[in-house]
Amino acid sequence: MQYSKHNIFSKIRGRDEWFLVNLLSGQADLLEKDVADVVATGSPPPEAFAARFAEKGYWVEPAEEQRRYDTAYERFTAAAAREEIQLFYLLSYACNFTCDYCYQSGYDPERATDREAATDAFFAFVDKHFRGRRKYVTLFGGEPLLPGNHEHVATIIKKLNARALGLAIVTNGYTLLDYLPLLKTAAIREVQVTLDGPPAMHDKRRPLGGGLPTFARIADGIDALLVAGIPVNLRTVLDRDNIAGLPELARIAKARGWVGHAKFKTQFGRNYELHYCQGNSGQLFDRLSMWEAVVETAKTHPEVLEYHRPALSISKYLFENGALPSGLFDSCPATKSEWAFDYTGRIYSCTATVGKEGEELGRFWPTETPLSDAAAEWSRRDVTTIPQCKTCALQLACGGGCGAVAKNATTRILSPDCRKPRELMELGFDLYRHEAEENAAHV
Repeated sequence: MQYSKHNIFSKIRGRDEWFLVNLLSGQADLLEKDVADVVATGSPPPEAFAARFAEKGYWVEPAEEQRRYDTAYERFTAAAAREEIQLFYLLSYACNFTCDYCYQSGYDPERATDREAATDAFFAFVDKHFRGRRKYVTLFGGEPLLPGNHEHVATIIKKLNARALGLAIVTNGYTLLDYLPLLKTAAIREVQVTLDGPPAMHDKRRPLGGGLPTFARIADGIDALLVAGIPVNLRTVLDRDNIAGLPELARIAKARGWVGHAKFKTQFGRNYELHYCQGNSGQLFDRLSMWEAVVETAKTHPEVLEYHRPALSISKYLFENGALPSGLFDSCPATKSEWAFDYTGRIYSCTATVGKEGEELGRFWPTETPLSDAAAEWSRRDVTTIPQCKTCALQLACGGGCGAVAKNATTRILSPDCRKPRELMELGFDLYRHEAEENAAHV
């Protein structure tokens, strides 16, 4: 017998408490210091705990654990093969905003092309290659809802409706009011909009071309979408310049009736050094530092947790469900449940690679070409094919991370982008225990 190679053990941030989590066996426990000290040394569990540790899959026979791992992987891959596919269609690289952190700012100017013919070819490609799969289309950019795109978007909606396909949109939100009558004719899955803080902060970061403010018009568009029953996914791009504005944004969202609305959800993101980025990279967070800042803010401003409850690896799931999620053998959707296509006829693995030189996998127009060998490599990327992941205790909490980030850092698709799940659990267990203690103190 030996400790499971899937045990995740650490101390909760800022507390004299230790946790032991195993996503293969689906077990999680808090440990007293004397037991934690034994686990930390790698010594066999204390006799009083040995049977319990074996029952929970922390103390195992390696061969039996490998059988359970293989079975779990087979179930995961079978479920993944049935997963719904998201097909991103990029209408243009042009945008009416001049965001100070735009990662597409270094792209070549727009190319003259027959957009209608490209769109027809896109749907023909989808009909041919994704027949029989559940799927929906997401319009992406640049900015897909530019004023000049109205007729083109109307054509796309007609084609989607004819195929009974849903539509999602990633937009800066400035023209939502203008597009609302048209959007009401589509089967909208969600509209992702970005607000980067309260009005003054947002308007500085995400102005209209020419420097004009955008917050008020976007917020009115969000109001209108929710009144129409169209789901909104509100995203905030966080860095060191705007993290302080998060509590005020949360209060604004609550005052406008967004927080708690059945059709409203939120997400936090950060800038990635994948394409082109702002010159002052010192203002960027890495993955862990962003969530450290969010947790610090949320502990002193509880309205932030009303606005957004961060996953922090498996922390939120565990505290809200009293159980662990299934192990994550793959966290990268590229060429599995996600593909990206642009208006020039190029095919990419995902939104993180779309438009980037050297990332094209093939073409769907003007002539369809076979996919490159890289497409197959993207498709087989998971923790069983990434060498560094195979022996990592964190693999089932991390899933190998983002393939685009990994490739950008190493030039290899089959390389890891560790999401630091142990550190995120340390933060998350502290945050959600802190919330529970605060709530209990006010009962």
